[in-house]
Amino acid sequence: MTAAAGADRVFITGASSGIGAALAREYAARGATLGLLARRGDALEALVATLPHPERHRTYAVDILDHAALAAAASDFLLAAGGADIVIASAGISHGTLTERPNDLPVFDAVFATNVNALVATFAPFVTPMKAHTGARRLVAIGSVAGVRGMRGAGAYCASKAAVRVYCESLRLELKSSGIRVVTIAPGYIDTPMTRHNRFPMPFLMPAERFAAAAARAIARGDSYRVLPWQMGLVARLLGALPNALFDLLFSRAPTKAPKEAA
Repeated sequence: MTAAAGADRVFITGASSGIGAALAREYAARGATLGLLARRGDALEALVATLPHPERHRTYAVDILDHAALAAAASDFLLAAGGADIVIASAGISHGTLTERPNDLPVFDAVFATNVNALVATFAPFVTPMKAHTGARRLVAIGSVAGVRGMRGAGAYCASKAAVRVYCESLRLELKSSGIRVVTIAPGYIDTPMTRHNRFPMPFLMPAERFAAAAARAIARGDSYRVLPWQMGLVARLLGALPNALFDLLFSRAPTKAPKEAA
C-alpha cells in the first residue's frame, strides 16, 4: 500500500455498506488512499475491487466493539499510509425501542456501545498522530438529524445521536488549538439498507452518492456541524425551536421505528 502524493489518507468505519461505502467510493474517486473497516471482510473486499487503484487501500474485518482490534487497525493504517488526514466514524445501528419492554435494555446497551463508545474508540488512536502533522486534518462523526429531538419509539437511537453531537462539541474545544477540525455530519433520510427498514414516510430522501459528495465538501471546509440534505437542516431548526407542549402534541402519535428482531 502506497499513498498517492498529495492525496488524502482516509480511514472509514462502517465502510461495507450504506453511508460508509458511499463515502469510500467518493474519496476513492478523488484519489484518496483508504483504510476501510467493518465486520464483513467479504463485503469490504468486494467494495475495494470496484474502486479506482484498489492496491492503495487496506481493509480491516473488525467488529467496531472490539476496541483493541480497532486500535490495531488504526495503527496499521497509520504506519502503512504514513499518517491520516481524515477519520470518518460511520459505523452505527438503529433499532426501535420502548423502555417498558425488558428485552429492550440490551438493545439500548448495543446502540450506545456502537453509536457512541465506538465513535470515541475510533478517534482515540488518531488524535496524537494527527497532532504531530500539519495541513488539513479532520475527525468526522456521522450523527443524525434524529439527535435534535427525541422521537417516539426511538429513544436509544435519538439519545445516542444527541450524545454524538454533544461529544463532538467537547472534542472540538479540546482540539481547537491543535488545528484538527472536528466535523459532525447529521444525515436526514439517506437511501441506505438501514433506512429501507423504516415503516414511515421519509421526506427529502437523498441518494447515498449525493450525500457522500455533499458530505465530502462539508468535511473539506471543516464545517463543525452540517445537516444533509439542506432541507432537513431547516426541519431540524424548526423542531429544535418548538415548545415542548407543541412538540408533544404533534409527535405523540408518530409512527415508530421497527424493534430489533429476536435472535
